[in-house]
Amino acid sequence: MAKTILELRHLRTLQAIEQTGSLSRAADVLCITQSAVSHQIKALEDWFGEELVYKQGGQSRFSVVGQRLLQLAGQVLGQVDQAELDILQMKQGAGGPLRVAVECHTCFDWLMPSMDVYRNRWPEVELDIVSGFHADPVGLLHKGDAELAIVSELCEEEGIVSFPLFRFEMVGLVPVDSKLAKRAYLKPSDFAGETLLTYPVPDDMLDVIKHFLMPAGVQVKRRSSELTVALLQLVASKRGLSALPAWAVKGYVDRGYVAQVPLGRKGLISTLYAALPKAIAGKHYTADFVAVMREVCARELDGIELLGDD
Repeated sequence: MAKTILELRHLRTLQAIEQTGSLSRAADVLCITQSAVSHQIKALEDWFGEELVYKQGGQSRFSVVGQRLLQLAGQVLGQVDQAELDILQMKQGAGGPLRVAVECHTCFDWLMPSMDVYRNRWPEVELDIVSGFHADPVGLLHKGDAELAIVSELCEEEGIVSFPLFRFEMVGLVPVDSKLAKRAYLKPSDFAGETLLTYPVPDDMLDVIKHFLMPAGVQVKRRSSELTVALLQLVASKRGLSALPAWAVKGYVDRGYVAQVPLGRKGLISTLYAALPKAIAGKHYTADFVAVMREVCARELDGIELLGDD
């Protein structure tokens, strides 16, 4: 039998396609271009003389040959990854505590699954969430009360290193039968006289106020709730308007519970970062948690753009 061209990178690519459902999202997970993913698949198809991946209903599907390679990927990659982690832990130890503080209420939608994946990879790391919402999670890093913070602004404070996670769109939420639901986009003036339904955080932590309403000089009344579903129920009952991440409300929008409309002609784009003390930012167990968060978000959240460390 001729020497195969099959490499671990090919198996990772096939697995990423299967997990994300598309070549473009697989490219995001792997931090390579979609063209590179396509070239890998084409090379394998030429080698085996069979189609591996095809489109069906907007999703990437696998042929019988592709499924056999996926089976191989499942058998091999887990062992390779575990061996690498074992070696890292032999060199550095299993790591220390990793307490996570968040300033984003919707972060739990993807943070909890990320933690589940990470615990299986680093069972000796004491991974936990610092309870409650924190207006200044970076302050907890300085005080030693947390090792990682999820924040919405790039932190450039001394002794802190920030890693971009992903970029996403904040959308306006309006009642499905309102005139605003038919707009191509919302203007700041559309919020004048309306109640803005938000999580209970200060104005300067809300992108819709900082980057959309305030520059236009629009002031609004606010009503708050800790729960996303409660905010959307208030929108649906015409008690006000809201602005939330598109990925956090997709299920409600798809069911016609509320309607989403872009904020401004170009949309309102936000970014999330992971901030860590410089002393542990280069450790393998912390770097792997950042990698796991990106991996899970690319797989679970629609419409996000993963970002590199540069």
